[in-house]
Parts: sequence; C-alpha cells; structure tokens
Amino acid sequence: MFVSNSLLGDLIALFVTLGVLLTFYFKWTYQYWTRRNVPQIDPHIPFGNISESIKGREIVGVTFKKIYQQLKSQGCRHGGIYIFTQPSYFPIDLDYIRNILTKDFQYFVDRPFYVNEKDPLQAHLLNLSGTRWRNMRSKLTPTFTSGKMKLMFHIMAESQSDLLKRMDKEAESLEPINIKEVLACFTTNIIGSCAFGLDCKALEDENSPFRQFGKKLFKISVLHRLKRTFAATFPDFAKFLRMSNSRKEIVKFIMDMVEGTIEYREKNNYSRNDFMQLLIDMKNNKPKGDHDGKPLTLDEVASQAIVFFAAGFETSSTLMTFAFYELAKNPHIQDKLREEINLILAEHNNEISYDAIQEMKYLSQVIDETLRLHPPAAQTSRKCIKDYKIPDQDITIEKGTSVTVSILGIHHDPDYYPDPEKFDPERFTEENKSLRHNYAFLPFGEGPRNCIGMRFGLLQSKMGLVSLIKNYKFTVNEKTKEPITYQPAHVVLAAQGEIWLNAQKV
Repeated sequence: MFVSNSLLGDLIALFVTLGVLLTFYFKWTYQYWTRRNVPQIDPHIPFGNISESIKGREIVGVTFKKIYQQLKSQGCRHGGIYIFTQPSYFPIDLDYIRNILTKDFQYFVDRPFYVNEKDPLQAHLLNLSGTRWRNMRSKLTPTFTSGKMKLMFHIMAESQSDLLKRMDKEAESLEPINIKEVLACFTTNIIGSCAFGLDCKALEDENSPFRQFGKKLFKISVLHRLKRTFAATFPDFAKFLRMSNSRKEIVKFIMDMVEGTIEYREKNNYSRNDFMQLLIDMKNNKPKGDHDGKPLTLDEVASQAIVFFAAGFETSSTLMTFAFYELAKNPHIQDKLREEINLILAEHNNEISYDAIQEMKYLSQVIDETLRLHPPAAQTSRKCIKDYKIPDQDITIEKGTSVTVSILGIHHDPDYYPDPEKFDPERFTEENKSLRHNYAFLPFGEGPRNCIGMRFGLLQSKMGLVSLIKNYKFTVNEKTKEPITYQPAHVVLAAQGEIWLNAQKV
C-alpha cells in the first residue's frame, strides 16, 4: 500500500512538473514578438492565433482578416502572430507588403509549406522552393502567355454550348439553381479538355469521374487539415516522421490520367494546342529559357497537371459563383453588364471570341470587384530565407520565419475601399485604380511568385459570365443563406449553404 501511494504521488508530481514546464514553454514562446518590440495579438495555448480555424469554426482567411482589422485599428504598421507555437510576421503597411512580395523578394523566395519530396504530385510550383522553384517557374511561364491563351481559347469555347444546355435545363425546372455546381461542372469540362484533352461530360453528368474527383480534391477532413497545418508549422519534425500529405486515391487518379494521356498521344503521334501537350513537349525535349535545361520528369508533369486542375476549376468556379450572386443582388449592374456584352458582341458577329472578351471593360470591373469582395485565396504566405531588416524599423525578421499577408483584410479595408461591403465595380475604373496603392488589390498575389495561371483563370471566368449573362437574367433565390458567410472547412472561400439563384431567359 505504501509503495502504491508512493508511486501515485511520484506520477502526480511528474505530471505537475511537466504541466508547469509546458506552460512555461508556451508563455516564453508566445513572447517572441514582444521581445522584438513587434505588436502582437495575444495567442491561445496550444493553437496560437488560429484557434477558431483549427476548431472548424471559421475559415483561416476570416481569422487573418480579423487580426488585420485589430492591428490596423491600433494604428500598427505590422504585427506578430503565432501558428501553433511558430511565430509569423504579419505586415499591415502596403509598402512593407510590396517589399516582401516584390522589391526584396530575394529574402522571401519560398513558401512556408512542408513538402515530402518522395511524395508523388508534390513537385509543383506552389510547393517548390529555391532553385527548383526558379527552374520550374521559368519552364512554365511561356505556357501562360496571352498568345498561348488565345490559341487555347477555341478549346475553352467548346464547353459553352454544354453550359447553355445545362442552364436551359436548370431554368426550365423552375427549381432553385445551385450555381456553384453548374459552374464547377463548366470549369471541370474546360480544365479536363485543356489539361488532358478529355471530354469530361461533367455538365451532362454530375457523377462523371472528373467531377467526383474534383469534389474529393477539395473535401478535406478536420484530421487532414490539422495534419497539414502541423506539418507546415513543424516541418523538421514532420520530415523526421516522414509525414505524407498525399492521398492515395488522388495520386492514383491523376497518375493514371497523365500516363494514359501521354501514352495515347505518343503512340498515335497526336498533338493538340493544350496545357498537357506543352508539358509533354517539355518532357520529351529540353525546354529553352533561363533554367537548368532539363526535361520534365513524369512526376513533374503530373504535379503541374494536378495543381493546374485544382486551381483552375475551383478558384474560377468560386469567382464566377460570387460574381453571379452579386449581379443577382444588384440588377442595375447586371443590366449594365448585359448591355456592354450585347454591344461588343454585335461588333464581332455575335460570336464570343478572345478579342471580344478583351474589349469588355465593364466586365473586367465586375470581375475585379468580385475578386476584391470575395477573393478565393484569402491570404498568401512567404518564408524568410535570410535575416531581413525591415526598412525604417530597428527590427529584423529572422531566417526561417513565415510571413502572412491577409488579402481579405486588405480588400475590406475602408481606407482603400470606402463602404467595403458594398459591391461597386466603379472602384475599378482606370481613374479610381490610379488613386490607390498598387498593393491594395492582391487576388492573385504579387511579385515573382504570383499566380502563374491568372490569365487562364480570368479568361474562363469571363467566358462563363458572358455566355450566361447574355442569355439569362438572374435573381437570388430565398434558399440562399444571407448574409453570406464562408464554409470553415474549405480550402478557398465558399458560401455556407451554397448560392442558390433563379434564372429567366432574356
């Protein structure tokens, strides 16, 4: 009995000691920014400043927006936050953000992502760092020029007729339309065609393999989200554990698709003006440009294909979804856009062409205002690769520290956009844009690591808007939950409960 009591007492003492040490560790760690005279938002053990996101209560972009607003209200030009126990620099001043993303890019080349290089599909632009990133970016940049987009346009345009057929069916049913689902099928068709040369038939069949794959790709469990955040926060420990971020079913689907496409084209000497053909050419020949000159490996081809598919279909369908919602809420803006569309198409034989879309200035304003109000990527991040002294401050960002930029916070800042919750495309006239700081609008990031597929995403989004606004008038269905809030477990901004619209033939 004496031994048992003694053992129990020792265990209690051990746990108390560990608890005290752990508390001391967190308290000390959470003073990192204070010790450097950087304003900080008080963190909470053990998740730091992202507790609400980790608990699944709000998407992390909204968490960062609140942090931005809190620091800005205190007159701070920058601040410090904690992701679990890892400090992250949080710039508010747009000049600081410009320096980090562009002017002093050589200090912030990498992203703070954990990558297991033995994982298939990990060698894509979002993940790569240092020289590997520079080489891949240089190889892929010629793929996304305006000239290449013009060549791909007719492939994109093939999906328009299927989109109109689907919308005819939806409108005739007189049921509320889940506009995100329709548009996701549309972008899935375009990406499937432009990336793999395949007819996905997603608009005809919502259960098509490609559409189901797209849903799986962005359906991330709480456990997987926690695992990814942990790996990004403690990359050395994740590397020691050889953690994998890949999901087997995703890897198999893409690898089978890429290998099948390559085998068919090479065996039949078949070529096509699409993204996959450009990658195949880079696999079979030494690409030209300022890089290592090495051909792409099969894993590298598949990696670029998966990120192109994921980014291309989800972000564009999200952008269009919010654009239709705002146009449905603001019929006078919808009418003005339709008027521009009809006027310009009349000058192009009523055909939706690449050149016609480029002439639609008000369409660009509507797109930009949607991206301001609902940016699919609500934040961006960088990693400091060598000590960096902040200009006009006696403060140094240490090597290895991450940087978090709240795009959603900047886009809703009344100092740059008065009455920021109002949808107003007039903010993006050339005159009004010239009055703002260049870094007050960052939907695709900025600098050398901005979104390489920006032109493609904008082009397919504009095509979808023109096709449908020309032929239909949209209103908001009462099934839509207003005011709009965002799904907490989604990778990009997505409306809670989806956006439901009514459509009537014009």
